[in-house]
Amino acid sequence: MNARIYRPAKTAMQSGAAKTTRWLLEFVSEVPREIDPLMGWTSSRDTTQQVKLWFDTKEEALAYAARNGIAARVEEPHEAKRRTISYSDNFRFNRVTPWTH
Repeated sequence: MNARIYRPAKTAMQSGAAKTTRWLLEFVSEVPREIDPLMGWTSSRDTTQQVKLWFDTKEEALAYAARNGIAARVEEPHEAKRRTISYSDNFRFNRVTPWTH
């Protein structure tokens, strides 16, 4: 049984940092998905892919995986690169790029 441990990024509909501070342990599916011949739905016999476990720290998630014999892969989060500027910076006297309309 394999799992991946990661900290989810915020969604496009999210302006705050909710649900981005906790770590998530998800199981990797070992059985490929199949198409149901009658209805055409995608299904799988592997029910572990429905399990999502949340942890406060990465160490807790790794300890849980080690305690239960789960081979886990940790994916470190990529921090967003943002410039903090204010609206008044657009009208600064010593502006780096010239103001154009």
